[in-house]
Amino acid sequence: MRWSQATLVFYAGLFILAVAQSPEIFADRAEAWGLGRAIPFGTSTATRLLVETTGAGLAVLDFDGDGRNDLLFLAGVRSSDSQPQAPLLYRNLGGGRFSEVAGQAGLTAQGWAQAVCHGDIDNDGDADLVLTHYGVSRIYRNDGGRFRDVTAALGLPASGHSWGAGCALLDYDRDGRLDLFLSRYVNLTPEASPAPGSRPECLWKDVPVACGPRGLPMATNSLYRQTALGQFEDVSAKAGILKPGGRYGLGVAAADFNNDGWPDLYVACDQTPSLLYQNTGQGAFLERGVEAGVAFDSNGRAQAGMGVAVADFDGNGTLDIAKTNFSGDLPSLYLNEDGQFFHDAAASAGLGKHLLLGWGIASYDHDEDGRPDLILANGHVYPEVDRAGLGESYRQPTLVYRNLGNAKFADLSGLLGNALSSPKASRGLALGDLDGDHRPEIVITNLNATPTVLRRTGARRNLLKLSLRGSRSNRSAFGARVTVISAKLSQVQELASGGSYFSQHETALYFGLGASRVADRVEIRWPNGARETWRNLDASRPHHLIEGAAPR
Repeated sequence: MRWSQATLVFYAGLFILAVAQSPEIFADRAEAWGLGRAIPFGTSTATRLLVETTGAGLAVLDFDGDGRNDLLFLAGVRSSDSQPQAPLLYRNLGGGRFSEVAGQAGLTAQGWAQAVCHGDIDNDGDADLVLTHYGVSRIYRNDGGRFRDVTAALGLPASGHSWGAGCALLDYDRDGRLDLFLSRYVNLTPEASPAPGSRPECLWKDVPVACGPRGLPMATNSLYRQTALGQFEDVSAKAGILKPGGRYGLGVAAADFNNDGWPDLYVACDQTPSLLYQNTGQGAFLERGVEAGVAFDSNGRAQAGMGVAVADFDGNGTLDIAKTNFSGDLPSLYLNEDGQFFHDAAASAGLGKHLLLGWGIASYDHDEDGRPDLILANGHVYPEVDRAGLGESYRQPTLVYRNLGNAKFADLSGLLGNALSSPKASRGLALGDLDGDHRPEIVITNLNATPTVLRRTGARRNLLKLSLRGSRSNRSAFGARVTVISAKLSQVQELASGGSYFSQHETALYFGLGASRVADRVEIRWPNGARETWRNLDASRPHHLIEGAAPR
């Protein structure tokens, strides 16, 4: 049933009124749970280097296999301090208690960290890590809760200098082994960085700021295939990754956009056309971002893309793309028409009210009604705007848009409590259940400040939590397509690595069921193409679904 615009507006008004009369819906638990250490990254007053503006991401993962999700925050260098900081890894002790254990867990790499993605690279049951850096990106093998740097041992560059940005683990050739895709931002060394204000690319509205990326050399992305011996070989050229040439690549998402069973790649690019690498199923990719309609905005203009969220926002069974962009621009909402072509519906969808500078972004079923909502973390790149009198702020609020159906959204941002709307210089965003209630919290990194850990309070409906494990497919089950059918509602999600901005969510999938307490049918297309069905799954408890173990 397609609702009229007037009907949608009426029901949106009723929902907003109900929310406004309810108590605060989000509470920040960071301090109470022992997550109150500030994340150093550049300075909050002025920037000299472009890398100070990008910030870093985070991950929600169970690194020690105890059944509780832990937190990893990447960090950089505080400009007033010559000592760079290693990541912060918080072990979840249960009962709302976390302990920082990065050093004893073997995570000691320092410098300008950027993105993190995690997955079971060696199929041994532990979550391994990929950390990208402004410098050398690294792979850490998880040996039962302690990490070991295996970058060189696996055949990846362990020295030199490149700006590793976003990352995603995926089995692009469906051989049961995870491969690695890295986006690259700028080919630049610190000593070659121009001074703020030294040329046109180093000014923003006549204010001297960190230079770039315009005017700086563009970088090319990389794809590494994991061999049968567990090594990684660079297949960027022969797989077609280098063919589009240089870009300023940032956020990455891996998903099967054309429903052919093979994972594709989308890269949000800054001030250059974004990229859609379509997997041919023959060991290569065809870049068709412009042709598919996801390279530019609706007016054919290149945007400053940052983060990426993938979901079926309009309920037509194909995966859509939401993308955060620079200040003064609305986020992108590319609706997937038929698996081959998209159109940007951001304006008509109601996403143009706040033209903030967006970073982390995720689909998140706030009201558990089975329609994916949107949450966006924001913050300006230039601290200088606070004293420039330009009508913009360095610290900006987080936004939530409720999905009304029919590709329309209602802005709830100012109605969900101060914990959400308090302005921050935010970057990474990830979702995951941290308190064991089988519902995800929202975790956001804030530059030179305490992270935000948003726990939802108030009335809830029914939420189905599914954890997947591959057997013949890669053990992480990245690339699995899940369809949940409950009552008259059908939902589609895909399990993937990467996404958001430089961050990775918990690998469980969540499906809102509304008033239904049971999912009538759960269908999984595993990464290797095999299909299985589970029936009558109760939403009151989480479910662990293993490839080859469906009831017959």
